Amino acid sequence: MGTRRTITGFSNPAVKALRALREKKHRKAAGKFLAEGLRLLTDARACGKLPEVLVMAERRDPHPLLTALEADVLTAGGEVIEASEDILAKITGKDNPQAVAGVFAEFDTSLDALDRSRAQIWLVAQALRDPGNLGTMLRTGDAVGAGGLILIDDCADPFSVEAVRASMGAVFTQQIAQARWEEFLPWLRSGPGQLVAASLRQAVDYRTAPYAAPCFLMVGNESRGLPEAYELACDLRVTMPMKGRADSLNAAVAGAVLAYEALAHLG
Repeated sequence: MGTRRTITGFSNPAVKALRALREKKHRKAAGKFLAEGLRLLTDARACGKLPEVLVMAERRDPHPLLTALEADVLTAGGEVIEASEDILAKITGKDNPQAVAGVFAEFDTSLDALDRSRAQIWLVAQALRDPGNLGTMLRTGDAVGAGGLILIDDCADPFSVEAVRASMGAVFTQQIAQARWEEFLPWLRSGPGQLVAASLRQAVDYRTAPYAAPCFLMVGNESRGLPEAYELACDLRVTMPMKGRADSLNAAVAGAVLAYEALAHLG
């Protein structure tokens, strides 16, 4: 069985350690990340992932899902901590924190951990810098039944509090991989997979493009797009009509449009 304790002081070492998980260097050093909110933690539980540490507000409304989550964490040998809302706010960095947060072990994000045969669609993002966009792409992947999100080169951290929050729980349902382009392309070519880029270079209309499974849909950096060499290495380049003054879509939006179009073609 796990343990239970109450924290009453801001200077408690546990508060400092939990708060440090908001920073990437401390997350990487610990191999852990923070997630907050009962819905998100319940989604994680449904996916077979329990927090190693469950932090709950002392004054909280009772809820059967929270009771079940707490019991499972204790049964699995985890730790349950009760603290004031002010301490919870210090840990999560939110002025109005949710009544519960959890500490999870980071997942294996190597390409070797991916099973490309498990889904017809995969999302790929290159140099995506905004954690909100990253979380949105994870959420889109969940919505279209994608296998996961592959992050190429220097992307935002998928385990940041902001990205996890924006994913609305999809960080637990989608596989995540991180790699350099020099690693990703040989891995992709070692098995079946069509690499599709959102592009303007010799591109075809995204609605009539010949998508093929497993289809890897790639979008680039929010401001620069994809490097030319990356686009030229793709099997298919597609474009979406822009009828207004804007010359491009938000990267995560573009990924969502392509994912639903590919889903319609691939069934």
